Amino acid sequence: MRVLFVEDSCSLRNTVSLALRKSGYAVDSTGDGRDGLFLVENHRYDVAVLDIMLPGLDGLSLLQCLREKGCRTPVLLLTARSAIADRVRGLLSGADDYLIKPFALEELIARVGALSRRGFRESSNILRVADLKLNSAAKTVERNGTPIQLKPREFALLELLMRQAGEVVSRADIDEHLYEDDSLPMSNVIDASIYSIRRKIQVDDSSEPLIHTRRGQGYILEPGG
Repeated sequence: MRVLFVEDSCSLRNTVSLALRKSGYAVDSTGDGRDGLFLVENHRYDVAVLDIMLPGLDGLSLLQCLREKGCRTPVLLLTARSAIADRVRGLLSGADDYLIKPFALEELIARVGALSRRGFRESSNILRVADLKLNSAAKTVERNGTPIQLKPREFALLELLMRQAGEVVSRADIDEHLYEDDSLPMSNVIDASIYSIRRKIQVDDSSEPLIHTRRGQGYILEPGG
């Protein structure tokens, strides 16, 4: 699942982004409404979390732009406790939910999860490559009917590779979306995650390798390789 988080407070943006990544989400974040609009126009997101008070383009105007362009991505608005009029205007403009600041991280993550499940039909949540199946809503993976247990970040990395199956995903993209908060060197973290996923999805000796290294480029998930 991929989340866009638009919030002008750098500390809050970093804290929430880290919490979402630890919960298994890929996250793009920015502090400017115009940058948020650019990201939505050029990427597909499962949920967008928008603060109302933003430089460049405020959250309500950003929401209205998205809906006018036909974007149906579920939107969670972050509002001040006293801004009742903004909350009403946001819901009338097409917001799916709102959360009042200050909020608990656990509640935000729960609301993002609920919106991601509400926003897409079951068919959109299920990814298949060969005999590997991933359900992004239920957070399950199986291969040829055998359940596979992955850690949250392993799941997020596998989902990223499966959503771009047949295309090379660079280390820079993986680091940006999943691992930028780690203190360990990027290459060590990514290598360890790829190794673990490869081992886990190799459910038996007859399982075909699906994740392939493209030296100097990144990784690609496809049969045959």
